[in-house]
Amino acid sequence: MTKTLAPDRGAAPASGTAELVYKLLRVLAIVSIIFLFIPTLNPARVSGLINQNTSLFTSGVSYAQLTNGFSKAFRKNWVSEGTMIAVMLSSLVTFLGIAVDCGGMACTLGSHRLQRIGTGLSLGGGVLMVGGLAGLYGCYNTLCATSKPEKILPQLPVAWFIMAAIALITLAGSLLVLLTGEKSHKGEKIEIAPKYQLFLMCIPFLFLCFLFGYLPLYGWRYAFFDYKAGDVLSMDNFVGLKWFTYLFQNEATRADIIRVMKNTLGISGLGLATSWCSMIFAVFLAEIKNDKYRRFVQTFTTIPNFISWVLIFAVATAIFSTDGFISNLLVKLGVWATGQNLLVNNSHVWLQMLLWSMWKGLGWGAIVYIASISGIDQSLYEAAKVDGAGRFARMWNITIPELMPTYCVMLLMAVANILNNGMDQYLVFSNSANSASITVLDLYVYNLGIGSGLIPLSTAIGMLKSVVSILLLFAANKISKAARGDSII
Repeated sequence: MTKTLAPDRGAAPASGTAELVYKLLRVLAIVSIIFLFIPTLNPARVSGLINQNTSLFTSGVSYAQLTNGFSKAFRKNWVSEGTMIAVMLSSLVTFLGIAVDCGGMACTLGSHRLQRIGTGLSLGGGVLMVGGLAGLYGCYNTLCATSKPEKILPQLPVAWFIMAAIALITLAGSLLVLLTGEKSHKGEKIEIAPKYQLFLMCIPFLFLCFLFGYLPLYGWRYAFFDYKAGDVLSMDNFVGLKWFTYLFQNEATRADIIRVMKNTLGISGLGLATSWCSMIFAVFLAEIKNDKYRRFVQTFTTIPNFISWVLIFAVATAIFSTDGFISNLLVKLGVWATGQNLLVNNSHVWLQMLLWSMWKGLGWGAIVYIASISGIDQSLYEAAKVDGAGRFARMWNITIPELMPTYCVMLLMAVANILNNGMDQYLVFSNSANSASITVLDLYVYNLGIGSGLIPLSTAIGMLKSVVSILLLFAANKISKAARGDSII
């Protein structure tokens, strides 16, 4: 007699109405995350004294940043510190509500039972958001009732109303699904489909990419304003493309750009010309038969990558300065009458920077090639041995050709980043003697923005650099596709 198996309730899909509600709530959860980190969309900015660059997240975790402009208001008793503490706590509750809601929405990608749990979390997140926003509204009313409201500038931003709508829709949608949806059973599984598991695992990395890669692009707006540190962006100081045209119309700036681009392309060109060194180092490292010795060499050459350029400069100073090891040695040997600082000179600066960067990054750059070598079919080496090929013949005819696709990809990425030399190395090694030859584009932007206070001009240069880098990436990809028949994009 054949026994009929009961269907698995764990993977039961949600109803059509519930699925539509889930899709809407997931979109709103993503929107609420955006509200969390963009200062312009901060619903907690209930006073004009709160800095415009303060986001909802910052308002909830940093009381000092939230009350940065309230020192006089506190002294004059125009507003009490308790009110601003309430603003911070309300912001924190709103932030926690968004976090709980996002976690619940992630759970709705799973089985029916997990969807019910996620809906409950989303309901709790909606309650927290409503409570936090209600607290902010109460703080706004308190600020309006102060003795000097014209000094406090109480306001209820548009972002508050949008976030309130999101919170109410989240609350209502979650409650609707819980009341009308089919209840889960004890035997149902709590699981998420593998495709969603992989997606959820990627979310933290996507968030970090957004936070550090795309959110800073919001600062590009400074390039269109006549802005100085501490000013407020408004149409009064909007100048359009003034700073972009200034780059080419001002003779001194144009000369600086030409000099800086010469340094940048020269140093980057040397880096591209020696980019094969990491591959060759990996090939020779893989040929070391003693495992302990190979691991020691790989570790010893990789560690410098994790040392900051400040410490590297300290080491360079101890070796090459006036009182350094080499100077003292040559004085004792009678080669020099007095000590000399080898770092303060303009001789072969590009080569010096190349050697320091190679010492720091050679072992780290070899890791990718070592991983590629481990994936080479070992039968190729066995067949070569049978044919009488020696070690160097196997390296030249098997290892290096197998590594060429990886090398081409790394080379394409290096071409795209030819304008991104970094700043730390050149900042610490820069001095009065070599500044003309060592100032690369990143250091030039830093000196303009931080050193000279020309934030709009430095932002405009940074924007142009990003655009050129993207164009170089696509151009290198086209050349690779035409030459090799393969591309990375």
